[in-house]
Amino acid sequence: MGWGAGGSCTPRPPIHQQPAPETRVVAVVFFGLLLDLLAFTLLLPLLPALLESHGRAQDPLYGSWQRGVDWFAAAIGMPAEKRYNSVLFGGLIGSIFSFLQFLSAPLTGAVSDCLGRRPVMLLSLAGLATSYAVWATSKSFAAFLVSRMIGGVSKGNVSLSTAIVADLGSSPARSRGMAVIGVAFSLAFTLGPMLGASLPVETAPWLALLFAVSDLLFICCFLPETLPPEKRAPSITLGFRAAVDLLSPLALLCFSAVARGPDPPTGVRLGSLRLLGLVYFLYLFLFSGLEFTLSFLVHQRFHFSSLEQGKMFFFIGLTMATIQGAYARRISPGGEIAAVKRAILLLVPAFLLIGWGHTLPVLGLGLLLYSFGSPGQKGVVMGTLRSLGALARALGPMVAASARSSPGLALVPVTLLCGPACWDETPKPSRLSVHLSFILSDTQRSARPLNDQIKQLFYTQCLSPVHSSASTRPLPRETPQAPGEAA
Repeated sequence: MGWGAGGSCTPRPPIHQQPAPETRVVAVVFFGLLLDLLAFTLLLPLLPALLESHGRAQDPLYGSWQRGVDWFAAAIGMPAEKRYNSVLFGGLIGSIFSFLQFLSAPLTGAVSDCLGRRPVMLLSLAGLATSYAVWATSKSFAAFLVSRMIGGVSKGNVSLSTAIVADLGSSPARSRGMAVIGVAFSLAFTLGPMLGASLPVETAPWLALLFAVSDLLFICCFLPETLPPEKRAPSITLGFRAAVDLLSPLALLCFSAVARGPDPPTGVRLGSLRLLGLVYFLYLFLFSGLEFTLSFLVHQRFHFSSLEQGKMFFFIGLTMATIQGAYARRISPGGEIAAVKRAILLLVPAFLLIGWGHTLPVLGLGLLLYSFGSPGQKGVVMGTLRSLGALARALGPMVAASARSSPGLALVPVTLLCGPACWDETPKPSRLSVHLSFILSDTQRSARPLNDQIKQLFYTQCLSPVHSSASTRPLPRETPQAPGEAA
């Protein structure tokens, strides 16, 4: 209020909160996500040696879990060999982490829609820092297991990073944001395992804790709130109700949360959406199983040390970055479907060579093909896709570890991967191929891997804007309402 010349009280225009500088937000998201993923990927080459050290220490809880794993291995007919049971043990831990992430991700999105991105992001990062602190300060298997559980529940920062990018007002800023998220993943999964492998097992959790605390302080100091109060959900309860559809595997594959929205897609689009969701689920189901058991395979078959495993992951990451940055950008318009099929079909010999290769050259060739066709290891998710991905990762490691002793089961990924590759190219609206033609066209503008293109495809080709929580909503359409919608 202000006093005019005549003494009357005249209202002043309301003060509106200015949007955060978009370039700054993108940079903060990139560096914050990079720090988090570096802490996460340090563990990848160390897990086999870490589990073996707990076994040698005769930890009571480890012994109890080992007896349970031995019973399960006998029940499914696995050979009574330590090398098979250790893989199954590691697969169980990986599945628990992803299952907790599957449960917590929709709730994290719902809460951030009501309270804002920044406070929920800080809470997630604080939980991750706590998980690394528990791991670093105690050498018992129980502490390691608790740290993994805390980390799984707190691993909502990747989905929140995508939501923050989706809050940005301009389409170029959102495109840059999605691109730098992919770059953060590529850098972390290339450098993180190499860095972790060069450290003693006792030092790695302290470095992970340093990265996590640095990430928390960095986000606290530099990340602005990107979801203004007037665009937030009126109640957390509404978000929780929508999140329920993301906790049922059947509802996920049927995209019930989308079908029940205020502006659901048509029957043809919904059918295409479900097909794409199934393809995405199969990809991550197979890849999570392979990637989690790969460290155990080379550790047992080729006696790779942690450092050699780090070099292996560096080779994979470098090859992926080279292919995605050089080849994908040169795909000519109209050749996208063929490129996608080639990428899928290259995964078939990759799985066979890695699984059946008993010499290092054969393993190297398999890893090279695997890197070429890989959809990448991105936490860049959108609503149902995030939950589908977490569910696939919860099932993949355990199933792959259980199948480790059965060479004939290597044909399962061949069947699953050949199916999507043989879909008809005829551009029929109800077929998957007409929508796949858009997957790699956007890759010519950024180096995002295949699974990120599938995620973006859900937004651009299959869905209408749905005004619901971040846990159920795709990336915003490029309309004036876009800043208020989240991934």
